Amino acid sequence: MLTLMYITNSPSVAEIAQRYGVDWIFVDLETLGKEERQRDMNTVKSHHTVNDISAIKPILTTSKLLVRVNPIHDGSRAEIEDVISRGADIIMLPMWKTVQNVVDFLSFVGGRCKTLLLLETKEACEVLDDVLKIDGIDFIHIGLNDLHLSYNLSFMFEPLSNGLVDVLCNKIAQKGIPYGFGGIARIGEGLIPAEMLLIEHCRLNSSMAILSRSFCNTSIYSSINDIEDIFANNMKKLRDFEGVAMSLSAHDMAFNHNRIVECVKRVISEKL
Repeated sequence: MLTLMYITNSPSVAEIAQRYGVDWIFVDLETLGKEERQRDMNTVKSHHTVNDISAIKPILTTSKLLVRVNPIHDGSRAEIEDVISRGADIIMLPMWKTVQNVVDFLSFVGGRCKTLLLLETKEACEVLDDVLKIDGIDFIHIGLNDLHLSYNLSFMFEPLSNGLVDVLCNKIAQKGIPYGFGGIARIGEGLIPAEMLLIEHCRLNSSMAILSRSFCNTSIYSSINDIEDIFANNMKKLRDFEGVAMSLSAHDMAFNHNRIVECVKRVISEKL
């Protein structure tokens, strides 16, 4: 089954997500360069801090704590030290573009927790073969949003429809590193329906996904009970459909991929 991640800096929401089977609670410290990259996009701009790590870590008993730090910069060593000291189980490096970025990151972590590379730039794709020769990478997640921006594409899911994600997944799979891509909305929702994306995860042997903001946008709910209801109902629906997706034949999965290609074409045409 997919390892599911959910982004929050709220201990009460993190506890609910953990209770209903979210595997990794995701604290997001990335701010450097993000506003400029996603200026005109309806994306989440995080305002999490290292203090959120300290608040959430003690309540986690079954879920792991994932922390996204900033891209490699002059303060990376100190930032990573702080994140590790506060209890991160996994650290995610975003916006890396060179082999040296990855070498520096792994050196700063020093094997003290798990490492996850967020593959989301054209430059990273171009040096991926060399990066995969490095020991110490525990996970790789393909970030579709910034990746499509890096390639000047029109729609976030184009890397799925144009074959790029297939190429990346095949390379990572050959090295035996667990990988995933993108985010998933609730069953029955999403510009590319969540059901279709779950089948695509199975086709590509993906092992992780982020629950998107639309899965549970806590900013629009005033009651913690409403948030709990969303997780209680929708995590079960997602896991139930995931079981269905895993049982499909290779032919059915290929047919689903073709449907995704058509959906992407339709969304792009509606944007023009």
